[in-house]
Amino acid sequence: MNTLRELQDNFIANVFDSNDNGFNQSILSDSISGARRLQIYHNNIYISLSDALNAVYPVVSRLVGDEFFKFMANEYITAHPSRSGNLHDFGNRFAYFIESFQPAGELVYLSDVARLEWAYHSVFHAAVSPNFDITKLEQITEQDYHKLVFAPNPASQLIASPYPILQIWEANQDARELDKNNNAIPETISLDDGETRLLAIRRNLDIEFQTLDDAEYAFLVACYQQNNFFTACEAATQVEPECNVSQLLLKHIQSRTLVSFALQY
Repeated sequence: MNTLRELQDNFIANVFDSNDNGFNQSILSDSISGARRLQIYHNNIYISLSDALNAVYPVVSRLVGDEFFKFMANEYITAHPSRSGNLHDFGNRFAYFIESFQPAGELVYLSDVARLEWAYHSVFHAAVSPNFDITKLEQITEQDYHKLVFAPNPASQLIASPYPILQIWEANQDARELDKNNNAIPETISLDDGETRLLAIRRNLDIEFQTLDDAEYAFLVACYQQNNFFTACEAATQVEPECNVSQLLLKHIQSRTLVSFALQY
């Protein structure tokens, strides 16, 4: 006889796999068979999780169309079933899934659009950051600058792509002009328009996308990876030797991209 844990594990496995492996025989049935009860759970969970993905990735859905998105979402749910009690966590692997999803292979930019949308979602739900204590930073001596490690705002993320994904995202917002079928009329965007380096950050309840130049992006990547200040400066100046790293640091402290610091010994 199966233990309760085994029954629970088998139930979850069968909810995400509609193939009959005999588990339905463990379900008491009256007017509805065990297989039918499992199918109801399977359908409801897939519909709910597909709707959750659509809410996080509306531009991806618009780019591929409703039917294809449902197909792609169902494949993703089977490959990556929800492992968290918080629905906000579901969909974090969607961009990586799209990269290897052959039916969408021609849309080379699609996974990066998904990364932008996940960044938007994650930043919106992130924790509130502390205020930067600039007076403590002013007390750090020059001899200890190499030990400084700056912490990023938890409500922020960096995004990079070889494609103009911000233009694609902006051209597919609900506020844009709609055609007779109630679909957004996109701008003409060339994938050759250039790469994208972005900072996504929440200010109050608004999410902003800030375009970064290559040196600024390199500086912030080093900071976000918890490298010390000298390493971050080297990363920026290797890209742009004339880069003013002091101004960069001040800018991102004042704009709350960086919210605290510690000394790394």
